[in-house]
Amino acid sequence: MPNLMQDKRLSVAPMIDWTTADYRYFARLFNPHSYLYTEMISTGALIHGNTERHLRYEASEQPLVLQLGGADISEMTHCAQLAEQYGFAEVNINVGCPSDRVQHNKIGACLMAEPETVAALVQHMQAAVALPITVKHRIGIDHFDSYEFMHKFVDTVAAAGCERFIVHARTAWLQGLSPKQNREIPPLRYEDVYRLKQDFPNLAIEINGGITSVEDIKAHLQHVDGVMIGRAAYQNPYILAEAMSLWGEPAPSRSDIITKLIPYLHEQVAKGEPLPSIARHFLGLFQGLPGARKWRQALSGKQALTVAEIEQAAELTLAIIDRQDDYEAAKSSLSS
Repeated sequence: MPNLMQDKRLSVAPMIDWTTADYRYFARLFNPHSYLYTEMISTGALIHGNTERHLRYEASEQPLVLQLGGADISEMTHCAQLAEQYGFAEVNINVGCPSDRVQHNKIGACLMAEPETVAALVQHMQAAVALPITVKHRIGIDHFDSYEFMHKFVDTVAAAGCERFIVHARTAWLQGLSPKQNREIPPLRYEDVYRLKQDFPNLAIEINGGITSVEDIKAHLQHVDGVMIGRAAYQNPYILAEAMSLWGEPAPSRSDIITKLIPYLHEQVAKGEPLPSIARHFLGLFQGLPGARKWRQALSGKQALTVAEIEQAAELTLAIIDRQDDYEAAKSSLSS
């Protein structure tokens, strides 16, 4: 199979409460090539909170990008230096989150209205570290949703040295819509992102929003330099395994993934980490397959959970799938 990913990138979007270290370890088992992102971490949380816990990761998670939320030059520069110290592959500035809390701190999507501020962040952060500094943004905010508005934003920030932009192909409504609604209600405008790549051929442009299959990924890669998948990669993580075909490589089986996951779970239990909160990230492993509901029921809503119970649930689910496969094969044989 040909490798379609030369000079291209597939990544999993930063998602608060979802792309934790535990999910990222799990996601890496499906695909060794994709870029993974932390949750958006505010500069205040890194500087005044538990820095070690926020920035911990397993070596296997690389390439791993730290996404920062902030607008203060000194704080953002300091956090970029922390990212370099901890060995992250990149630092990404969040200019896309529309939540009220983020707006109150004057970070996230509202920064699209201040391209000079974002440009200054990029300039100072890049001067302080050797890591690439990238920007994730929307195609617009509120009524500032013309292509020209986005073009000016990218042009200004690129002039400060940013070479990679990840574009969520929806406008963010800062008033009147919740973050969830902002992911669903504003229409997708993929053509604007394609046009951005045409206008800035020397920049790396990635597209994000509403991408749910390998066929979607292939279609977008005809126009841009990378594809970022969000909730689809969390709710059905096997899409990352299926995407191995883009590199001309076979997908790992779900059985293989469970086998590699179990030692990690034992390590986390030994560290005193609560297994039920870790296991919530694995509920989509069998999405769309027979036995998926039993798998979810076995892992969710429990105050206590053991590694042995997770292994048993996986074995039972895999057995249900095997029986279904045997049934389908026998039915096909009889009808031929």
